[in-house]
Amino acid sequence: MRQTDTVALLGAGLMGTGMGRSLLRAGLKVRAWNRTRERLRPLEEAGARACESAREAARGAGVVLTMLSDGAAVEAVMTGADGVLASLDPGAVWAQMSTVGIAATERLMAAAAGREVAYVDAPVLGTREPAEAGQLLVLASGEEAALRACERVFSAVGSRTLPLGAAGQGTRTKLVVNAWLVGLLGALAESFAVARSVGVPEERLLEVIAGGGLDVKYAHLKGKLMLAHSYPASFPLQLALKDARLVREAAAAAKVSLPVMEGVIRHFERALEKGLGGEDMAALAEAVGR
Repeated sequence: MRQTDTVALLGAGLMGTGMGRSLLRAGLKVRAWNRTRERLRPLEEAGARACESAREAARGAGVVLTMLSDGAAVEAVMTGADGVLASLDPGAVWAQMSTVGIAATERLMAAAAGREVAYVDAPVLGTREPAEAGQLLVLASGEEAALRACERVFSAVGSRTLPLGAAGQGTRTKLVVNAWLVGLLGALAESFAVARSVGVPEERLLEVIAGGGLDVKYAHLKGKLMLAHSYPASFPLQLALKDARLVREAAAAAKVSLPVMEGVIRHFERALEKGLGGEDMAALAEAVGR
């Protein structure tokens, strides 16, 4: 395995498009594919080659990067007789950077091993803006040689790459962080609901915690959206719900109960019923105490 200057980017949603631009700025050649071709236009205008199929995009690429909505979407593109895995160039590395959970990760790892393809499990932390700026945190796990082959890719899309050991540890670490993140978001929305119920201005919470030991930058970032009731999507609520359910799934497999996570999932589900799935994840506040 060697460093590559050609990357196949499979998936051009909010995150994939930002990551693609970062790859191009770093001087990498990007061959991009998306199920909805229209979404490839921004990357094509930035210099990527828009491909008609995922297999075409992967042809000649040293690293195949998947950034798709969920495990089922990744499996549909990569596995099976017509999947990308069946046609990868010798020595190519699969960098699976979508958030898909433990069960799907293990299936994908097995599929890669069955084709003798090096698999890197490297989900990212960050939303649209860090993806566009190349400021994601990459949770990289896999064999050392495969990780080295991905170094230029990771350096392009991220400000920091955290090596975590064997493939699968990236996904597990992402679930841990998402449990904290989703819990914080739910607690913030509920705290604003308490403020409304007792006659305290909602913004006072952010004023009180600012600059002290209780302060969290993320609370201000998402709190401002909640206070404005305006939710331009940095990370869509429907995908945040998917990620929260993956946390629940992993905990349930270990027979661990997560009542806080269950509550936040219910908030997400009610927000989804209100038609807020495409809004930023902070829009769960519209389903709390209203």
